[in-house]
Amino acid sequence: MKEKNTTEKTTLHPRNPHRFRYDFEQLISVCPELKSFVFINEHKVETIDFSNPEAVKVLNKALLISNYDIQNWDIPANYLCPPIPGRADYIHYIADLLATSNNGIIPEGETVVGLDIGIGANCIYPIIGNSAYGWSFVGTDIDESALQNCKKIIGDNPKLIDAISLQSQIESRFIFKNIILPEDKFAFTICNPPFHNSAEEAAKSALRKVNTLTNTKNEKAILNFGGQNAELWCNGGEIGFLTQMIYESAKYPMQCLWFTTLVSKKDNLKSIYKILNKVGAVEIKTIDMAQGQKISRIVAWTFLSETQQKNWKF
Repeated sequence: MKEKNTTEKTTLHPRNPHRFRYDFEQLISVCPELKSFVFINEHKVETIDFSNPEAVKVLNKALLISNYDIQNWDIPANYLCPPIPGRADYIHYIADLLATSNNGIIPEGETVVGLDIGIGANCIYPIIGNSAYGWSFVGTDIDESALQNCKKIIGDNPKLIDAISLQSQIESRFIFKNIILPEDKFAFTICNPPFHNSAEEAAKSALRKVNTLTNTKNEKAILNFGGQNAELWCNGGEIGFLTQMIYESAKYPMQCLWFTTLVSKKDNLKSIYKILNKVGAVEIKTIDMAQGQKISRIVAWTFLSETQQKNWKF
């Protein structure tokens, strides 16, 4: 007999709707195809095999229907299938960050515009940000196929049509160039940067992930968690990508209230702070996040003084 697991995931943000264990009965009711992936584990608790990317994708479909009123969502094979609770955390911490520049009040509505660097094929950050706070987004990517899939997701969910626009980054070595135009103003940027320096490094990381989830010792990554090259690795790895991002951000100091990015590797923080100070960031914040055993953090910076922040028009 299955038991109801009501354990609260206290490491997640207080406003994150995924703080409690999944209610699979409810999720299956809105997404029947999830049923075939759900089983009762040795602790008599309903779950899915989180090392199976197809199972994770269908769980995502159910969560998007249940929590975010997204009726039609899919991603092509071999694209990154994001864990929605962790993505939601980033959005809710961004809301808190914006509140620090807005007399403690979270700004809501379509006039709050975010820039998602590397939106991927899944469109997850804009979906969550629009659902939770009514924000608008511009999503960019160097992968045309990923953008086409986002276009399909937006077209299949009419409430997103006026909320999310897409822009191709035609020069892959740049991040904000070609994207932030003279008339643009963004309340924030978000980014989940490619963490690895090479395809080999990314493969080793995927193998570790599989072995941890399945409690095995495979020597080859037999399961594909998805992820195109641009999503998982780039020359220079995470620190190379973020160095470029920080130097470019300094060229648009008055056009964005808060630049932000995820930073996976703690060892990179010292270099990141050094570069931010070098380019004249006025304020730098680091926000710790945790999802299960995975520890990550958001680094945020602004070139605006406290007075300029207070005068920002959302």
